[in-house]
Amino acid sequence: RKTSARFADTTMYASSRAVSSACVSVTGRTGTGRTRTMTPRKVAKTPMDHPVDYMPRAPLDLPIDEHLWVFGYGSIVWKVGFEYDERVVCCLPGYRRRFHQGSTDHRGTVARPGRTVTLEECDATKEPPCWGAAYRVAPKNVNQVLQLLEIREKQYDKRMQIDLFDGVGGGMNGIGSSGSTATTTSSHGSVIIRNALTYIATKDPVNLNWLGEPAGGVAESAAQIANAVGPSGPNCAYLFNLCDAMRSIEVEDQYLFDLEREVRKIVHEREA
Repeated sequence: RKTSARFADTTMYASSRAVSSACVSVTGRTGTGRTRTMTPRKVAKTPMDHPVDYMPRAPLDLPIDEHLWVFGYGSIVWKVGFEYDERVVCCLPGYRRRFHQGSTDHRGTVARPGRTVTLEECDATKEPPCWGAAYRVAPKNVNQVLQLLEIREKQYDKRMQIDLFDGVGGGMNGIGSSGSTATTTSSHGSVIIRNALTYIATKDPVNLNWLGEPAGGVAESAAQIANAVGPSGPNCAYLFNLCDAMRSIEVEDQYLFDLEREVRKIVHEREA
């Protein structure tokens, strides 16, 4: 499923803070190939905001003058925030969405962190893939988009490049970073995009805002999401918009919809 579009609303994630060259370091790209080792500050692991360059970033494998694919599985699905040439609905086998990352910069505060979605590994043979949308960024815009993403995803400690599937099988041609044809197939279909960039949060100690699965399960997560508000708005709006985005591409995500139901109950009771 493909759509062509161009989107350049970046006001939500604008920042006057400079993005260091290490944040956007890539191999093979003129002017940004410089890499330096970054050591995160040694502080107590408590929810907090931090500078853009806090997280160590490994260089990306991006050939010179090639387009970039960005995979969104959270807010990027419904609020892109950068200019792109093409949107493709696709899936990532072996991962599932979970609201395990704390947010003190967008959907919560240090005093009351919100919860935003990340990906965690799962058994691809037993669980459905994580569906989302991939966006193709023109070569002239790659560096600018990388800088915007480093600001937007600065509390996510891992960026990685992944292969994305069509989810339908049948051996469709793939779209590689150099335009080559992909032939890899699986029970989740064929690889249609290679080396797409995405950001995830992990429980690594460098991630100061990691919350993980709460002892109270969905009910506890729902209560936190229902009550958190940050600079980008209510935490519950983030969840509701993501659920609507999944429905718009006909994706059934039971975990997501169960959480939505519990949050809506809390919000309804509060507003009654």
